[in-house]
Amino acid sequence: MKEPLRNLSLLVDFESAARWCSFKLAAHELRKTPAAVSQNIKQLEQQLGFALFERHARHLSITEKGSELAATVRRLLGELHIKVAALREDSANDSLRISCTHSFAMKWLVPRLHRYTQLHPDIDIRIDSNDTVVNPAQGQCDIAIRHQQFVEGDTSNLLWREQLLLAYSPALLDEKDKRSPQAPRLQRLLRYPLLYEGTPEHWIRLLQDHGMLGQPHDFAQNYSHAGLLVQAAVAAQGVALLPAAIACEDLQQGRLQRLADAQLSSRYCYRIVTANARSEKLNNFIDWLHAEMADMQNYLQAG
Repeated sequence: MKEPLRNLSLLVDFESAARWCSFKLAAHELRKTPAAVSQNIKQLEQQLGFALFERHARHLSITEKGSELAATVRRLLGELHIKVAALREDSANDSLRISCTHSFAMKWLVPRLHRYTQLHPDIDIRIDSNDTVVNPAQGQCDIAIRHQQFVEGDTSNLLWREQLLLAYSPALLDEKDKRSPQAPRLQRLLRYPLLYEGTPEHWIRLLQDHGMLGQPHDFAQNYSHAGLLVQAAVAAQGVALLPAAIACEDLQQGRLQRLADAQLSSRYCYRIVTANARSEKLNNFIDWLHAEMADMQNYLQAG
């Protein structure tokens, strides 16, 4: 029976050589000599009992078994790097890692974050904005703000029940609407291009509620993310039904205006997900999130 691997550092050299398919480039990455990398690969092959590379006069090619092993080693090293980074973060009390969607980070969190840092200047905020679901319990972040479907009656870890607002840029209006002392009503706004995210489902719901479903409308442009939809509305591309949380900053800054009597409840919400143990630092941040959401709700109701 073959002896177990005693020197796992050989696997690090192998993973780099397999990724580059070159001892010379692996040596440059690892800050070793090509001869040292080549010798370590030979030693690993001897311990394993099979070839990892085929050596040619001018190049290397990885064997089938070598390719399989490289994929496994690469995955394990990746997990190891993630865990080490998480443990380092845990040992530092001055950092807070936040995971949320691109749209929420760009249009809600980042514009408000200066208010949190004024309260807690010693906290180093690190935002990972992506649509991939991460698990704080596995050390991938300290807190995840997830955008998910709302279940009626389920208020556990609820941060915000989303609502949809009909909004437009003042620059979109034609001269007649601009000269009018009153804001245009729904009937006039529906003459402009109607922007939407994914499908025009929300527009159809609104038109049905107002008895306008049978009329012709220009469903002009489709966007894959709410943040893009808001930016398109700001750029006067058309009228849009926008998630309140994503559009609120632009409403407050006057880049968008909304029609108060045309809004819908959304089927989505934001929830907070953390590991079981919450630090004082994390509880303070969650309290700040809720306070900011309450301020936003007050602004929307007043408008």
